[in-house]
Amino acid sequence: MDNVTSINVFFLSGLNETMNHRIAIFSVTLICYCVILLLNVSLVVIIISDNNLHEPMYIILCAFCMNGLYGTTGFYPKFLWDLLSPVHLISYSGCLIQALVIHSFTSSDLSILALMSYDRYLAICRPLQYHSIMTKKRLFHFLVFIWIVPAIIFRINMFLTSRMKLCSSRISRLYCLNRVIVQLACSSSDNMISSIVAYITIIIYFFHGLFIVWSYMYLIKTCISSLENRRKFMQTCVPHLTSLFIFIVTVLFDLMYMRFGSKDLPQAFQNFVAIEFLVIPPIMNPLIYGFNLAKIWKRIQNVTQLKY
Repeated sequence: MDNVTSINVFFLSGLNETMNHRIAIFSVTLICYCVILLLNVSLVVIIISDNNLHEPMYIILCAFCMNGLYGTTGFYPKFLWDLLSPVHLISYSGCLIQALVIHSFTSSDLSILALMSYDRYLAICRPLQYHSIMTKKRLFHFLVFIWIVPAIIFRINMFLTSRMKLCSSRISRLYCLNRVIVQLACSSSDNMISSIVAYITIIIYFFHGLFIVWSYMYLIKTCISSLENRRKFMQTCVPHLTSLFIFIVTVLFDLMYMRFGSKDLPQAFQNFVAIEFLVIPPIMNPLIYGFNLAKIWKRIQNVTQLKY
C-alpha cells in the first residue's frame, strides 16, 4: 500500500486574496446560480410538458440543459459554502467526485453539441430519411452513450489518480480538477501514466470536434444553393453554432491558461478564467435557444400570457 496517498483533505487556495469582498462575491454568485437554475429548469419543464416539443432537436436541447444543471451543481454549492467559511477545505474523496462531475459535464457538453450537429445534418441534408434514422429509441441510445462514456473514462482517470502518492495538499484553484491533483504527485512515473490516459481522452473528444466541423461545413455547402435550407440553417443551426463558439472559447481559454498562463497574474483574473465555462454557457445556452427557436419562444409567450 506504499503507493496510496495519506492525504485526506485538500486546501483550496483560490479564494485567499478575495476574502475581503466575500459577501459581495457570495451575493453575485448566488444570483448567478439562481439564474442558471431558473433558465435551465424552465426550458427543461417547457420541453417535457409540451407534446409538440417531443422531437429529437428539442429532446437534445433538454439533455443539454440538464447537463448544464449537473455540471454547475458540482461547483456552485461547494463554492458558495467556501465563501462563507474561514477555511476552504475539501475531502480527498469529495475532490475526486467534484473533478469527475466537472470533467464529465464538459465532455458531455461537447458530445451533445456533436449530436446536435448530426441531427441538423440529417434534418437539412437528408430530410426524407430523418425520421427513420433519428428515432426516439436511437436518440435515447445516443444520449445514454453521451453520459455513460465520459463517466467511464473519467472514473478510470480518477482511479489512476487515487493510486498516486501526493506530496502536497494545496490546490491553487477554486475547485478540483484531475490535472491539478496529478500535478501534486510525488512520482513522475505516476504522473506520466495519468497523462497518457488524459491525452487519449483529449484525442477522443478532438474527433468529436472534427465531426462537428465536418457536419457544419457540409451543412453550409448544402444550404447555399437553397433558400429554404438557408432559412432552416439560420433558424436552427445558428443557435447551435453560437453555443459551440461559447463552449470552445470558454473551455479552451481555461485549458490554455492552465498549461501556458502565468501564475503572476492577479488571483481574481485567474479565478475568472477558471470558472467562466461554469458561468457563461449555462446562462447563455437557454437564452440563445429560448429566443431563437420559434416553438420554444411561442411556448414561453403562451405561458407568460396565461400568468398575466
